[in-house]
Amino acid sequence: MAYGLEKLEKIQLRGREINGGGPSGVPLGSPRTTATRSDRAGVVSGHRLEYLSGLMDLILLIGILLLSVILHEVAHAWVARREGDDTAERLGRITLNPIPHLDPIGSILIPVVLASLPGGFIFGWAKPVPVNPANFRDPVWGDIRVSLAGIAVNLLLALVFALAMIPLVRFAPAGGAWGYVESALYYGVLINVILAVFNLIPVPPLDGSHVVRHLLPQALRGAYDAFGRFGAIALLAFLFFVPGGFGLVMGPVTFIVDSLFAVLGL
Repeated sequence: MAYGLEKLEKIQLRGREINGGGPSGVPLGSPRTTATRSDRAGVVSGHRLEYLSGLMDLILLIGILLLSVILHEVAHAWVARREGDDTAERLGRITLNPIPHLDPIGSILIPVVLASLPGGFIFGWAKPVPVNPANFRDPVWGDIRVSLAGIAVNLLLALVFALAMIPLVRFAPAGGAWGYVESALYYGVLINVILAVFNLIPVPPLDGSHVVRHLLPQALRGAYDAFGRFGAIALLAFLFFVPGGFGLVMGPVTFIVDSLFAVLGL
């Protein structure tokens, strides 16, 4: 994701310019045979600023991720109610209060662990919204619309975050608090495009599978549904253990993010 990574590096540098480098141009953390007290203080201060900057990035990433997955699930619940099923509404899932949506593993543990690992990859999920397609006025199209609602919200959020970047990139001073705001907006674009693309994968129980299921002949739907019991595990295994598997997902993400930035002149 060449353009995207370059953009992220540029944004992070804008947010960290106030940190500077090590004393006398020595990279922070590099070995020195001698050092004055002021030099050592500068190194310690630099390490502290770098640590705080990384902590801020982690907070921004997890915050944007939680916001995005919660709005994704709220969209499912809201459209389900419009289609005639109030199951999610009765369970309190049409709310921006994060508590009913949080999954202890997918919303907290996994994002924190992934963010702390080398590579900076972060992923997570909220509690799936319970729906009963039998209550939909149109079981087929109702199921499709409910399934695509979360993806549509993620794409809309990506556009909103990208539009909000325009005045910052063009007019805001580099560094300081504005750099972190710009980083947050960039993460908003990237994370929401990843969520949209990932959920379009036609592997049960992801959203895209609901569309594919209704296109399959009736005789194949049972086997397709049965595969859903292992779908998430099979998909994660493919992404992380099959060479090039992760790239197949990130390829469309790269194209969408780069195209959006190019259209908006970012």
